Amino acid sequence: MKVREDTVSTDPWGRVDDDGTVYVRTAEGERAVGSWQAGEPEEALAYFHRKFDELAGQVTLLEQRVRGTDLPPAQAEATIVKLREAITDAHAVGDLDALLGRLNALSELVSQRREEVKAARDVARAEAKGVKERIVAEAERIADDTTHWKTGGERLRQLVEEWKAAERIDRVTEAALWKRLSAARTAFAKRRKAYFAGLDEQREGVRSSKERIVAEAEALASSTDWSTTASAYRELMQQWKSAGRASREVEDELWGRFKGAQDQFFQARSAVFAERDASLAANAEVKEQLLTEAEKIVPVSDARAARTALRGILERWEAAGPVPRDQRDRLEGGLRKIDDAVRKAEEAEWKRSNPEARARAQNTVDQLRKSIEQLEGRLAKAQAAGKDKDAKDAEESLIARRSWLEEAERTLAEFS
Repeated sequence: MKVREDTVSTDPWGRVDDDGTVYVRTAEGERAVGSWQAGEPEEALAYFHRKFDELAGQVTLLEQRVRGTDLPPAQAEATIVKLREAITDAHAVGDLDALLGRLNALSELVSQRREEVKAARDVARAEAKGVKERIVAEAERIADDTTHWKTGGERLRQLVEEWKAAERIDRVTEAALWKRLSAARTAFAKRRKAYFAGLDEQREGVRSSKERIVAEAEALASSTDWSTTASAYRELMQQWKSAGRASREVEDELWGRFKGAQDQFFQARSAVFAERDASLAANAEVKEQLLTEAEKIVPVSDARAARTALRGILERWEAAGPVPRDQRDRLEGGLRKIDDAVRKAEEAEWKRSNPEARARAQNTVDQLRKSIEQLEGRLAKAQAAGKDKDAKDAEESLIARRSWLEEAERTLAEFS
């Protein structure tokens, strides 16, 4: 078969020999890649170019996957090896050296990616180690300190789930940390079991203490020593609260007895006090009239006269005697307000007559007036000189001083 020289010579990557052998040109020289007997040399070269394009397409696809996805480095490197072998022995015509160069560049990128993945894995393992150490430390704290058994047990279960969700670390460290976590869970379970085992014994002691308290309360239920017995019941209530809790059934039964005895005493006391209060109603009427008389003292205009009048009312108040308890606080409180008003008036009178305080007030007024006079002078000079900032500062200072002077003059007037 005759070869067309112009066609062969114009292809930079291959040629077709006279016998139909097809060659590819590489950096190492020519290499036979096949033979062609069925047509023109152009058709042969076109066929083997298509073979090259297929290989180039695979290289391009691999480049896209390496650069644009999270293709694992090991899988990428294996594909590179296969493609390199295929290109090295390829029955194709094209720039095979360029394809190998692209694969070499990809191989370097994959190596870099492998190092990045390894570094990321090391970071992830370090973080996972920190997470698991934190889980173990918290579990050990729960095992050592927690007495909220339900909450503690639930938290330990959550910690186990967090452990399972965390990344795995090196086998030795993982095993050591898991051993500590298991030991903490076991210690917590033993301590919880021991607590509940001792709870019955503790509740028995509480039951015994509260039975004694109830017995004392029932013995006092008929007492008529109102003050002493009321104090005794308050003390018994404190003992009850401090004793702790027995089982629910025992607690309810003993509390019912304690409250019944307490109610019996206080109801009897209330009945006696109610009868006594009825006999004191007349005293309350007298004190109501005295309070009305005392209220006329305020507002106080003459502190000395007010004190004299109040002293006479207080003497009659004491002579009137006790009043019912439900009126005592109101009556005593009302008279106390009158006494406070008279005392304040006395204090104000003393303040007005205090020469040292008046002198201090007069000195303050004089100083402020002098300061204002000086500031007014500074303001006038600043305005005349066109010094706006100095004038503004002087005006602000004058406003403050004049306000202070008004307050100081009001204070001084109180001494007049």
